[in-house]
Amino acid sequence: MPDFRYLDGEFHCESVPFRKIAEAVGTPCYVYSHARLIRQFRGFDAAFKDVPHITAYAIKANSNIAVLRLLAQEGAGADIVSGGELYRALQAGLMPQRIVFAGVGKTDEEIRYALQSDILMFNVESPAELLAIDRVAGELTTRARVALRINPDIDPQTHPYISTGLKKSKFGISAERAVDEFKLATTLKNIEIVGVHKHIGSQLMHVSPYVESLKKILDLVEQLKGIGVEIRYLNVGGGLGITYQDEIPPQPEDLAQAISPLLKDLKCVLIFEPGRSIVGNAGVLLTKVLYQKANPDKTFLIVDAAMNDLIRPSLYGAYHEIKPVQEAREKAKRKVLVDVVGPVCESGDFLAKDRMMPLGDPGDLLAVMSAGAYGFSMASNYNSRLRIPEVLVRDREIHVIRAREEYPDLIRGETIPAFLK
Repeated sequence: MPDFRYLDGEFHCESVPFRKIAEAVGTPCYVYSHARLIRQFRGFDAAFKDVPHITAYAIKANSNIAVLRLLAQEGAGADIVSGGELYRALQAGLMPQRIVFAGVGKTDEEIRYALQSDILMFNVESPAELLAIDRVAGELTTRARVALRINPDIDPQTHPYISTGLKKSKFGISAERAVDEFKLATTLKNIEIVGVHKHIGSQLMHVSPYVESLKKILDLVEQLKGIGVEIRYLNVGGGLGITYQDEIPPQPEDLAQAISPLLKDLKCVLIFEPGRSIVGNAGVLLTKVLYQKANPDKTFLIVDAAMNDLIRPSLYGAYHEIKPVQEAREKAKRKVLVDVVGPVCESGDFLAKDRMMPLGDPGDLLAVMSAGAYGFSMASNYNSRLRIPEVLVRDREIHVIRAREEYPDLIRGETIPAFLK
């Protein structure tokens, strides 16, 4: 991660020492590199420059509107999964005609909002949803553009919680039922079929499952031609992995090289849905050591960040590298086996378990790496902890793109009924 590096013994984001960020906004906080975000998006987009395409950033990975505005200015579209994400996308300046709406549980209100916003299309996940979209579109006297999401039953070889393309998954329509559901769609007067969608999972370390699933979808496209359904958009999903520890994930160029031969005769616009691969390694969680604690069988390093700030280690058993902000600490201090834990009242509250690292002193700063994706976007107020600030660094500039919450924010919207007063 060249945008995060030691300079003169201090860990920096671009040209700003993390120590200065801590002084400016306190800890814990999320820190994003502007340069890294730009480079990652441009790299992905450029890999497919030879084919008509939309790079629809998966907003769930990191939904801060400053990040979305930056990507909108780069020409990104958006992959959304809720009405709230649609609102964020529109507020950030993303073009509705480059927005696709996925998710298995769209409500009537969300469908109506998306239709009124004139988004590009819905990725339809079930026959029941298809009928609901047809009904709501009829109420608005409009037609809804849709792509049916097909579940190709391909193992993405990733964590089961982020595998979405297997037969047992809640996502998509089974490949065996695909043609029948497309036939159903053709009978609905408020539905316009424009595409096919597939997405098999996240944090993919190999392109082979991607290729295998795409072949199944291309076979379906040929079958659809036989019943008079012409596909204008082929949404191939996202899911490319990033490096958290020692993984060597495929790059966008590897994916382009693998799938391009399959697409050479295809006359439709491709849609990609990268999320983690754009923002994951562009973000760091900055935290401060509060205490050291040693039990007979375990040594703990207690920090001010917790599972409510970054839940991935607790939820997925995910690995995040942790770096001392002062390089001398890493070089001078003996490494010991520790658990890095937070203040939340749960045994599952940890950022690292059984990690060999320098035992930091109270006040030392630590950088939890690769935290740009599914970090703040999955944060909560559990234990009535305040959600933390987000900072965007651009060369030597520090921009606070989300302020730290204050105590009154915790009860905003709550009411004590009159009978309790």
